[in-house]
Amino acid sequence: MRGITDTVKHLIIINVVMFIGTLAIGGGELFYQWFALYFPENDLFKPWQIITHMFMHGGVTHILFNMFALWMFGTAVETQLGSKNFLFLYISAGLGAMLFQLGYYYFNYLPAYSELIASGLSDGQLIEMFTTNKSVVQVSSSQLNLLRGAYSAYNASMVGASGCIMGVLAAFGMMNPNAKLMMIFLPIPIKAKYFIPGIILLDIISAVSGQSFFSPSNTAYMAHVGGAITGFLIMWYWKKTQFNKNRWDR
Repeated sequence: MRGITDTVKHLIIINVVMFIGTLAIGGGELFYQWFALYFPENDLFKPWQIITHMFMHGGVTHILFNMFALWMFGTAVETQLGSKNFLFLYISAGLGAMLFQLGYYYFNYLPAYSELIASGLSDGQLIEMFTTNKSVVQVSSSQLNLLRGAYSAYNASMVGASGCIMGVLAAFGMMNPNAKLMMIFLPIPIKAKYFIPGIILLDIISAVSGQSFFSPSNTAYMAHVGGAITGFLIMWYWKKTQFNKNRWDR
């Protein structure tokens, strides 16, 4: 492939292979259950999902946008950082994204779970209701509201390279702050040093308010924020250490 660096090329290939596997194995469900990341309290959670979910995608549009962004920004970042550092940045951003999103899920799950236990429901009853989406005992309206929030977190799953790519995007912005970027829905050139913080701010607002601006409503917004912050912190540290000899300081 021309105009693409080796690590980016291999990452795209892995993502495409995993996407084909999702479509071809188990009618789109079995492969997803194996390799998507589930809430750790859920029986579907497996340790390897911590890594594999970064290479899974929920649909054609999802993978196309992510792989286009990976090619567009990843190639530039890998060229400037080198393959090993780029891969470290990419995976680290994915892990940071995961931690932020799971933290957000636990933030919603644990208080609701504690209140439900305090209200008289047992752990076994809650797990059965979370698993079957059926009420095994009569519940009050307040318990029902708590159950809805805890159920959403318990049954949440994560897929996609978006967190990794947000880390790459943050790195690109730090290395190329005056590069002009545009969104498909807002074709106005904006410098990267303003564009990228703006995207992160929109993700935070979307996560808190539930209002989606440019992404599907089921987007893991806090994963985007976590990936971007992780990428920023890594690049900030590198700038202070081994990359501080004007290698990319502009």
